Amino acid sequence: EKVIFGKISTGALNDLEKVTKQAYAMVSYYGLSKKVGNISYYDSSGQSEYSFNKPFSEKTSELIDSEVSEMIESAYAKAIEVLSENRAGLEKLAAKLLEKEVIFKEDLEEIFGKRPWDKEEIVQEVKVTEVPEPDIVILDSEDKNPLNPA
Repeated sequence: EKVIFGKISTGALNDLEKVTKQAYAMVSYYGLSKKVGNISYYDSSGQSEYSFNKPFSEKTSELIDSEVSEMIESAYAKAIEVLSENRAGLEKLAAKLLEKEVIFKEDLEEIFGKRPWDKEEIVQEVKVTEVPEPDIVILDSEDKNPLNPA
């Protein structure tokens, strides 16, 4: 809406709700925030469903809110950038959807071209480094253990 019409309507409410829940889960459940860290505040016992306490401080709560907001705003800015750079393709895609209602991979490739990272085109070079074999000592049952000579 922002790229095409220059404004945002209330039609985005469901999308905003989903992205907000997902961002909170990324930060507070999955530990995907550098500032909050690799920690999960998820309660798998189900007990928190009926209580109003949170397992972190007000300061941490503010940090989580800040990280979520930053994550969403950053993703939104990137989406606007990508859609603006590809506006012609976006308009062709909208026309194709109005024409066909359902589109497939071939329709997208017709508009945007093949993905540069398609499986068929990826050639991966694997560098193999030699690892020296460990020294192996075979002891007779009468020999003393070299690691514990006592």
